[in-house]
Order: sequence, then C-alpha cells, then structure tokens
Amino acid sequence: MSKTLFDKVWDSHVVRNIEDGPDVFFIDRHFIHEVTSPVAFVGLKQRGIGVMYPERTFATADHNTPTWNQHLPVADPLSANQLEALANNAAEYGISHWGLGHKNNGIVHIVGPENGITLPGSTIVCGDSHTSTHGAFGAIAFGIGTSEVEMVLSTQCIMQPKPKKMRINVNGELGFGVTPKDVALYIISQQTTSGATGYFVEYAGDVFENMSMEGRMTVCNLSIEMGARGGMIAPDEKTYEYIKGRKHTPKGEDWDRAMSYWKTLKTDDDAEFDVEFNYNASDIEPMITYGTNPGMGIGVTQSIPLAEDVQGGVATYKKSLGYMKFDEGDNMIGKQVDYVFLGSCTNGRIEDFRAFCSIVEGRKKADNITAWLVPGSHKVVDQIKEEGLDRILEEAGFVLREPGCSACLAMNDDKVPAGKLAVSTSNRNFEGRQGPGSRTLLASPLVAAATAVEGAVTDPRTLIQVTA
Repeated sequence: MSKTLFDKVWDSHVVRNIEDGPDVFFIDRHFIHEVTSPVAFVGLKQRGIGVMYPERTFATADHNTPTWNQHLPVADPLSANQLEALANNAAEYGISHWGLGHKNNGIVHIVGPENGITLPGSTIVCGDSHTSTHGAFGAIAFGIGTSEVEMVLSTQCIMQPKPKKMRINVNGELGFGVTPKDVALYIISQQTTSGATGYFVEYAGDVFENMSMEGRMTVCNLSIEMGARGGMIAPDEKTYEYIKGRKHTPKGEDWDRAMSYWKTLKTDDDAEFDVEFNYNASDIEPMITYGTNPGMGIGVTQSIPLAEDVQGGVATYKKSLGYMKFDEGDNMIGKQVDYVFLGSCTNGRIEDFRAFCSIVEGRKKADNITAWLVPGSHKVVDQIKEEGLDRILEEAGFVLREPGCSACLAMNDDKVPAGKLAVSTSNRNFEGRQGPGSRTLLASPLVAAATAVEGAVTDPRTLIQVTA
C-alpha cells in the first residue's frame, strides 16, 4: 500500500493501536526545559516511578534565562527556582543537561539539530508548541503538555490519535528579498490560524527543495501557527550533509544503516492526502503582520485590509486593529517602530544573522530603535564571531546578547513596554506576547534589519545591493 512520508514514520512508531481510540506512540527523542518539566518530575516522585530511558531525554535552559550577564546569579526568583529544578532533576535521573554557560546551551529547537539529536524518521516531543521545527529533517515532531511530559518520561510513549494528512506545495522561484519566513507567513495568511487544525502538514515543491536546512526549520517551526499538529519535509542530500558528523549522529556502519532507512523516507508517488494546496512562489513578497495573530499578514508594500474583505467576525477584526492602534487601509511602510528583535527558535540561527548583517553593514541603527539581537545558542554565537558578523553589528551600533528565548515571550527580562511597537522575527504576535500591552509585527530578518536602520517599517528590497 502506498504511503505518505508521515504515514511511514508514524506507523513505524505505533506500539499499540486502540480501536476507536488513540495510538500508543513511541517517542525517540524528548526535549525538556525549565518551564514545563518541573511539575512533571513532581508527578514522577509522587508516584514513585523513574525515567524509563534517560538517554533519550535532553534538557536545556532557555525560556526564562536572562540574555545579559549570564555569568551572574539569575535575579528573578521564579526563574532561578525553575532553572535549579531542571538541573537537580536532570542530575537525579541521569538526564543530559545543558544549563546556562554550557557550550551546548541554547534554545531547545536550535540545539537539537545542532548536536545531531534530531534525525530523519524519528519522533520528537517537547513541552513547547514549536517542537514542529524538527520536522524539517523528516521527523514527526510536536509539542505536548506537562502531563504528557510526565507520561513520556515514565513510559517513553504517548497516547495520540493519528492526525489527518495535508500537503502544501509551493513551486516556482522566490522573488528578490523573499525568505523562508516570508513563505511561512504567506502560507499562514492564506490558511488562517485554524486552516490546518487536525492535520500534519508535509511541505513539498521547488521552493522547499531549494531551501537550506535552516530555512526549512523556520517553515516547519511555524506550522503550529496555522493550527497544524506539526509539519515536515522529506529528507534529502541537504539533510544528510547537515547532520553528518554531529555529536549524536550515527557514525561508521551505523551511519550506513541509517542512510539506507532514511532514503526510503519520501511520499510514494500515488499516496493520497486528505487535502492538498498549491501556491506559486511568484505571489510571495516580503511579509509583515498587522494584527494580533500570525494569520493577519500581508506583503510589506500592501495596505491593511478592510474589515469587509477579511474572513471572520468584523468586531474581532476591529478589536485587533484597535489594540495595534492601526486603521483599515493603513500602509505598513513608514510606520514608526520602537523595538526590533532578532532571535527565537524561528529565526535565531546563523543564516538569520547573516541576513540581518547583509542589510545593516555600512549603515547605522536608527536612534529611535531599541534592538535585541539574541543568538539561538552558544554555537551560533561562536559562528557569528568566526565570521566577523559581531564587528559588523558593533560598527552599525548594535549589541549582541547571550542565547535564550528572550523577547519571543514575556517570561524573562526582555519585555517590550506597553504601547511600544516591535518588529520581531519570532512566531507569535498575540496581545501581550512580548510584554503586557506590547504590539508585535512579525517579519523576516531582512525586514527587521531594514526597519532597524530606517526607524520605521521598510521594504528590505530598497536597501539590498544588487550585484551582477
């Protein structure tokens, strides 16, 4: 029987199928962090049970961590307690732990691929909704709740109904200045934030085949923002080249055996999906959001739609614009911005910093802009310095911070003040997501960089040097 990529990986991990119920589903890799794991460990202790396969669980500190002066004690008592609990629980149960200052520390969905923990055909969970990032490697990866974290720790399995299957094809050639972040925001704007609810998405077509691994991670990361359980892309030579030789990647004969399996991980030609969508790459331009969910996105040169032209309730739409202090028909270009954030598990990788530097090199940060540039890991910091990008940033008036989730979410010190407008390369623009009363415009690193030097929303294509 013909199968999709998703079917092949899912079906090979079903321990038991419950009739008219969920599957008992085996998990290969489990990532934990300081926010959603402490209560799970309390549950284990109360029940007197241990961690079944500690070598399959990996802990890193990221959500609550400060991105400045990490060598000092963490000032916030809640954050300090959670970080301490993570370290203690990892030590007690024999779990690998990369705390603050560790050379492998960073955002969970960045350090996993960096260290070869994320592999094709694997199943991956974490108490974080953007676990779908790992689907870029042909893995099934999704976020889980705290009670499910406890379940995976104790049994290495989870009970899950099998999602329906969606394929999204994007073919053609992307235009000048259009990035993977723009592709993802465009798809979400077409699907809305609920269009893929109940589905697992496979991304296919020219655009994804030509995309770098880091770009694929950005796209899969944002799958949850259109309601999908997760997203994935079939592994290929780019995938194998990216993971080869990394810390936890198979070596020698184990690599050869793994490759034999990985090369089978593609959708069969006549396999069927429950639903399929096709988009043209030429229709996508640099994107920016204007409302309070990731589906409220438009091309950066476009104006905010009229209420009568959008799906959903008019009252809700107008409430969203009211919160953002925008009006129907407004142009996005030229709107003055207060903060720019480069980072997060969506856009905190070396390619994102290269893109940002390609715009700011030889220019200066606008005086009205407060910029937070936060690498996704210490390995990214090392790459930035090796390539001299830190000097470019410094000369342009920017300061590089230390790794962490930072201003993606208001769980640490990097909070956007009430009423201030931020252009952010992160993944969510809900009310107060980046701080109580903060206003967020989601965009690519190129749009963020152009805005940072101009002081207002700017089309990056107007600043990019074209070379023959």
